[in-house]
Amino acid sequence: MTEEFSKAYWEDRYHGHTAGHGRPPNPHLVAETSALTPGTALDAGCGEGAEAIWLAARGWQVTAVDIAESALRHARSHAQAAGETVAGRIEWRRADLSGWTPPAQRYDLVCSHYVHPAASRESLAARLAAAVAPGGTLLIVGHHPSDRRPGVSDAAVRDVHFTADEVAAVLDPDQWEIVAAESRHRPATGPDGHGDHGHHGHGHTLHDTVLRARRLP
Repeated sequence: MTEEFSKAYWEDRYHGHTAGHGRPPNPHLVAETSALTPGTALDAGCGEGAEAIWLAARGWQVTAVDIAESALRHARSHAQAAGETVAGRIEWRRADLSGWTPPAQRYDLVCSHYVHPAASRESLAARLAAAVAPGGTLLIVGHHPSDRRPGVSDAAVRDVHFTADEVAAVLDPDQWEIVAAESRHRPATGPDGHGDHGHHGHGHTLHDTVLRARRLP
């Protein structure tokens, strides 16, 4: 496991956070899934739960997974603040995505946002794709290579920064329809200028990779 993104790194990152309202959900999730019929969802690398809570509020039954218990603790608090109905639709689970294999073809939606795997990007993408049910959606959002952050080693960059085409390459074209595979720009937000795990300041434009694919029925 890379030193930069170990379990201890994420525990330390989330440990000092307050259990306040939390950040808004990722805008790419909102844009790509608002028109989908709610069903079962897997939020892989859920952090403090913004995406899982947003999905649950819209009727999804969500399994939300993260490596850091401190992140899940804040996520549970945020979910309770959203109400018992929302909180009751989310199962929080601690697991290391580098080795965890979700149930095959189980979820109508599998999403991940800025996940930093210790395993290879291809391995993670393949395991997440395998969890999508027939007719379901895979949504992977990450850092585009043009948005490399300072202080990250070359070894870590390969799996943290990628293009949509690189992710799409693990999908069998006979089983998948690529709905969107592109780089998108958005302004930096949040107290550190980033809505996820970055270190940009306010006023910066972030370059994201967005892959949305649908498993054929």
